Amino acid sequence: MIQSMTGYGSESIESEIGKIQIDLKSLNSKSIDINLILGSNLKAYENDFRVQISKMLMRGKIDLKITEDISQNNASHEINQKVIKDYIKDLKKMSSASDNELLKIAVKLPDSISATEIKHSETLKKKIFKCFYDAIKKLINFRVVEGKALKKDIIINLDTIKKNLIKVQQLAPNRTKKIKDKLKKSMNKLNFEFSKDRMEQEIIYYIEKLDLNEEIIRLKNHIVFFNKIVKNKSDLKGKKLMFISQEIGREINTIGSKANNSNIQQRVVEMKSALEKIKEQLLNVL
Repeated sequence: MIQSMTGYGSESIESEIGKIQIDLKSLNSKSIDINLILGSNLKAYENDFRVQISKMLMRGKIDLKITEDISQNNASHEINQKVIKDYIKDLKKMSSASDNELLKIAVKLPDSISATEIKHSETLKKKIFKCFYDAIKKLINFRVVEGKALKKDIIINLDTIKKNLIKVQQLAPNRTKKIKDKLKKSMNKLNFEFSKDRMEQEIIYYIEKLDLNEEIIRLKNHIVFFNKIVKNKSDLKGKKLMFISQEIGREINTIGSKANNSNIQQRVVEMKSALEKIKEQLLNVL
């Protein structure tokens, strides 16, 4: 199935130390790009989070934020006496306020009071990771829903290319005849003798160079292959579809450069427009 790289998953638990909130967000990216925002108590799990995100989400710019709202009963703080004394010493140089007043200021300054690390029990660790996996599952479900919308739009634009290709195929034989008749008419107007057999050979050679049959066949095959990849059950297909779309673009461009026909050129423009829309959507396909 097609998955989008855009997704969001959120989950929280009430634990013995307080509420733990997990938020996961993903956006499109050429590879896996993981950004973690973790509290100091969770730093020990950073590598585990990275490994699981890479394994389960595979691709995208992933932001993971985990916050612990530690309850007052579990909160523990440490007064940094040396830091506070140094603050008071420096403040005295700038103020004649009493020691009590300076102390009130100093305790509010950075690093004066630090929260002591709370050790997680094995049971709490399991709860945190279950919450983490639940958030990932929600994000994947979000990606699947977004992927369905992407697939629908991609198929619509691919059908537009197919319909216009059928029109090109229908126009091509009449176009060849017109080119041949035009060349013969121009040659007949020339005021000198020439071999009609040689002229016929040159016309055939010229028309063969403008023939669209090979491009039409290749483009048909690319469309069939593209459709097959879209409908298969593998998850990682964005890069492969982008590569096939580039091949589709080459054939469309060649048809346009060889067309020499306004009706075919119009169909080429329609195909290019539809292909650009497909490429825009593929930027967000996993």
